[in-house]
Amino acid sequence: MANFEEREKGFERKFAHDEELKFRATARRNRLLGLWAAEQMGLTGDDAQAYAREVVKADLAEPGEEDVFRKIRADFDATGVGQSDHQIRRKMVETMGEAVGQIESEGKA
Repeated sequence: MANFEEREKGFERKFAHDEELKFRATARRNRLLGLWAAEQMGLTGDDAQAYAREVVKADLAEPGEEDVFRKIRADFDATGVGQSDHQIRRKMVETMGEAVGQIESEGKA
């Protein structure tokens, strides 16, 4: 019985750890995506950093990533940036890979 409880606690710790990594990766992805979007809109320096923070905050509006996509899509439309929905979504995937890679490399350091 003790073995079963130890295994159960181990699974719970792993689940909590995995969820934390997922949250960190998503937040990092959103920051990287925000910096990319800011660059597309001609924002630099503090303005770009502020925009990236806005993108991170936008992800808290609802579960999933559609809130982030809608924010960037609306901001691109408002500023005349010619990126398609497909290009934005592809960049979301690319920046998630980059975010995971950064977090993994930080864990090894």
